[in-house]
Formats: sequence, structure tokens, C-alpha cells
Amino acid sequence: MINFKGTPMIETKRLILRRMDMKDVKRMFDYIFSDNRVMDNLIKGPHKSISETVNRLTEITNQYECEKFCYWGIVLKESGDLIGAIDLYNINEDTENCEVGYDIGFNWWNRGYGTEALQAIVEFAFRSMNIHKISATHGMDNPASGKIMLKVGMKQEGIIRDMIRKNNQYKDCGIYGILQHEYLELNLNQQSSILNELN
Repeated sequence: MINFKGTPMIETKRLILRRMDMKDVKRMFDYIFSDNRVMDNLIKGPHKSISETVNRLTEITNQYECEKFCYWGIVLKESGDLIGAIDLYNINEDTENCEVGYDIGFNWWNRGYGTEALQAIVEFAFRSMNIHKISATHGMDNPASGKIMLKVGMKQEGIIRDMIRKNNQYKDCGIYGILQHEYLELNLNQQSSILNELN
């Protein structure tokens, strides 16, 4: 049975994962939602105006009262700067499986922040929420995202052909997954090594 906890604040070595709020609109538009490099693999593509980001963040913040909603802003501890977002979605209470997605601003790529955030959320989902399986996908033209998934113990389970279509172009996606027992076996001696829930 899933133990829903909503979106608690989570601390890692270099990051704070916290709820988004409307003060985050400008940074999310400037560094995430309007940047084609970051949004390339999302079906809707980059936001063309800040009003789209206002609408998206309104949608997100309005759902925080629901304990089944899990969406974090990724913030650098040292500077307090918001650099991305990560969420658990498609949470299925029958199978106890879910998916994870994440976006990191281009200026912070290749510094391990994506891996650190994903590791924390995977740990939270398995140890605190009792999720059975976590899946993730990435466009085959974005192999760096697949490397992040591998680093946290996910295994590539296959390639879904023509999974998404953007600008009338189809894209294949790699699908990755990790089971709760696999994660716990891999991290038997590291319980809560990077996860520190802040109430």
C-alpha cells in the first residue's frame, strides 16, 4: 500500500527539494520552460510567453493540498537559486507503480545535480512512500538523461518507437525502471544516506 506524503521538503548534500510557489515564475520561465534545449523532449515544447509559465505554476501550486501530488523545485543550497524541477506522476494505486520526470536548466547541466535530485526522489519513493516500481523515459537523442537513470540503479527495459511527436517529427524513447527490492538491495548499507526530510 502506498504511503502518500505529498511534497515534503527534502535535503541532499548540495540541494533542497521544495514545493514551488508563484515567486518561482520568472526563473522557471527564463531557465527552464522557455529554453528549447531543456524542453526539447516534452511534447508541448517551450513556453513562448511568461503567461504560459504563470498558468503552469498556478496549476502546480493549486495541487499541493492533495497528499497524492509530488512535485518539487530543485534549489541549490549554497545560493538558493532554483535550477529545475522533479516530480512523481502517473502514480497507480493498484500496481503501486509510478513514473518520474525531471528538468534541469541548461546552465547547470553536467554537474551531477540531476543525478543527486533523482537519487533523493527514488529513495523517498521507495523508503517513505513504499512505491513498488519507478519508471522513466528519455528521447533517444538525449542519451545524457539515460545515463542519469543508470546512475541511480535503473535498468533500460527497452525502446518505444515513435513514442512522442513534436513538430510533426516522431521520436523514439528509451524506457528505464527500477523495482523497490532492487533499490533496497543496492543500497542496503546506505539507508537515508542522502535523504533528510525537513518538516
